Amino acid sequence: MQVDLGALTAVLDGRWAELRGQLRHRMSATKPAHSTGLDTETHRSQVFDQLRELVDSGHPRLGFDPEYGGLGDIGGSVVSFEMLGYGDLSLMVKAGVQWGLFGGAVQMLGTERHHEKYLRDIMSLDLPGCFAMTETGHGSDVQHLRTTATYTDGSFVINTPDDDARKDYIGNAARDGRAAVVFAQLITGGRQYGVHAFMVPIRDESGRPMPGVRIEDCGRKAGLNGVDNGRLWFTDVTVPRAALLNRYGDVAEDGTYTSPIESDSRRFFTMLGTLVRGRVSVAGSAGSATQRALTLAVRRAETRRQFQHPSGGTEVVLLDYLAHQRKLLPALATTYALHFAQEELVEMLHEVQTTAQPDERAQRLLESRAAGIKAVATWHATASIQTAREACGGFGYLAESLLPDLKADTDVFTTFEGDNTVLLQLVAKGLLTDYRDNFADLSPLATARLVAEQLLDTVWERLPARKIVSPEPRDRKWHLDLFEDREQHVLAGLARRLRAAASDPFGTFNSAQDHVLRAGRAHIDRLVLNAFVAAIEGCTDVAAAELLNRVCDLYVLANVEADRAWFLEHGRLTPAMAKKVVAEVNALCRELRPHARPLVDAFAIPEQYLSG
Repeated sequence: MQVDLGALTAVLDGRWAELRGQLRHRMSATKPAHSTGLDTETHRSQVFDQLRELVDSGHPRLGFDPEYGGLGDIGGSVVSFEMLGYGDLSLMVKAGVQWGLFGGAVQMLGTERHHEKYLRDIMSLDLPGCFAMTETGHGSDVQHLRTTATYTDGSFVINTPDDDARKDYIGNAARDGRAAVVFAQLITGGRQYGVHAFMVPIRDESGRPMPGVRIEDCGRKAGLNGVDNGRLWFTDVTVPRAALLNRYGDVAEDGTYTSPIESDSRRFFTMLGTLVRGRVSVAGSAGSATQRALTLAVRRAETRRQFQHPSGGTEVVLLDYLAHQRKLLPALATTYALHFAQEELVEMLHEVQTTAQPDERAQRLLESRAAGIKAVATWHATASIQTAREACGGFGYLAESLLPDLKADTDVFTTFEGDNTVLLQLVAKGLLTDYRDNFADLSPLATARLVAEQLLDTVWERLPARKIVSPEPRDRKWHLDLFEDREQHVLAGLARRLRAAASDPFGTFNSAQDHVLRAGRAHIDRLVLNAFVAAIEGCTDVAAAELLNRVCDLYVLANVEADRAWFLEHGRLTPAMAKKVVAEVNALCRELRPHARPLVDAFAIPEQYLSG
């Protein structure tokens, strides 16, 4: 089967194909600035120079409002960050801090006065800035961070009460940032109104810290050393009342607090929800790094030979060994699946954030999906880059292979922009809320039917294995039904466990965390499969669609194989069917082996980013 590479690339490029093409052309015309062996200061300086080159390209303007010189393409801005993931990831992170987090916070949390005053300078890099949210003592639990902003005599006074409340790991803080969006507990009239964001100068024009601001360099890290992460302390730092980014809450001259959202907690989560773009960008960049690693590993596996074939002649190419195919091809199939899920996620983000009054449910779904895709995509990146490194043997440990830097730079992706374990719990909590609401809306008859179905499910699990009908392993309907059934079963079981939480909600939830995480993961796996199927249905090239169908089969069956203990325990597979799934994964690896190179070449990564 001959497949047109262009047709595969077109499916992968999706809605923003034209932009991806422009970015590839620019990348192909630019010599990559390699960072291996650079000292920290040289690397940081190189990355800052590259930021200025990005300004000249115009791409940082993509995500901002045309009224202030932007291009109004929020989805395109995320795609541009995603494409930076093919190169030095320090540049991607640094750009993400400047235009995604810092600029995005001003755009999404500020109002016209902030947009008019700051956005042009942020886009042009005349105002380099930071996103100062995380504290040493509060990373995931942002709602309870302890930096304070107290309104007094027409100004806010920012304070760091102790070292536990210092802002930590802040990108752009150690060297280049001149301002920071600082998240702090707003206090006025003796009452605390929860976390709000403030625009705070941290350096003057000459680069010296502003009065009351203390800055410390985090120093050398395991990776991403082109990013100047630092720590910030504030001692009676006074900023004007207008420094409050006041989209969701404001303070009048007399100290009166007002907000369109009455609940402090709801206001906080609404505010955080608008900042989801950074999480989506990290997921996409992780995908790009994974594509790059697997491209490097597949190319080497097609040329590297080991051990002579018993029939004599030349040695065997590594990728002809089933064990090597199993290392790389299921990972490649999952990478394709996650790419299509990411494309859907970016479209969701674009629609929600370009709508004047976004639907509250659409916003909630976006936040949940972004949390789950980010978690699964970054865990997949960590595992796949390690697999690629091992697949390349000793060469994969050399800097020239590019894999050690990829491994080091992506490792932190699993914990920044949200710790993955916490993110999957957020996904599950959203599912439980929907489950509860749906159950509450049921009529007595429908409730009785649901209880009957759950009893039937219990009976099903106890059926002798011989009574389960054996499906065709490559039947797409069976795949979709299987993933949906797993999600619904896990969620229903979790809901039943948590109903006993009245006397000790925390203890019950804590004892069920394994179940919570499984529910979140099962949900995301189902969404990823649905996205893959939708992408295939949208493919008009027959040969490309046929190949993608096989890749999707491998994604599904490798997932089922990895989780076959659950499917066996819950009566969804017989032992014979489980063995058949393993055999089918082997068969698909053999079938896809001739297409391994075209599948990675379809990512269309510019050649100079594939050589050390």
